[in-house]
Amino acid sequence: MTDDPSTTFTHALAAAGALFFNEHDHTMLVDPSYKDYRDIPGGYVEHGETPRQAAEREIAEELGIRPKIGRLLVADWAPNKTEGDKILFLFDGGSLTADQLNAIRLEPSELVGWHFHDITQIHDLTIPRLARRLLHAHAARRDGGTRYLEHGERI
Repeated sequence: MTDDPSTTFTHALAAAGALFFNEHDHTMLVDPSYKDYRDIPGGYVEHGETPRQAAEREIAEELGIRPKIGRLLVADWAPNKTEGDKILFLFDGGSLTADQLNAIRLEPSELVGWHFHDITQIHDLTIPRLARRLLHAHAARRDGGTRYLEHGERI
């Protein structure tokens, strides 16, 4: 072992987002302008922010709304070969009202669309690692728990 902590300990990036639902319990997915797959609203945690604060800021920036962000549903240790170590936090954004939905104003440099989808179709709508995370978050919302995941899988 070395005495240099920069070579011993991880410097994981943290990202946070929220799951939003409609009256049919469908999950919101957004269409990022810079990705080739659907995602959830959210983004990286900035220096000095908590994951919840990052989720709130990112949602305000991307969707133009400020809904109340609820409890943590999932924490996922999800290293990426090209991006390095990551920990991803998903919070319960709750069900959006008609007024909130009508107030959505997408940030065009980040998002080009949004839609609600049945969770049973999630594997057809996004990449596998995100689909696994979303399935666990949806289950945690239903059962009142919080899930710790590694690579989108429950340990």
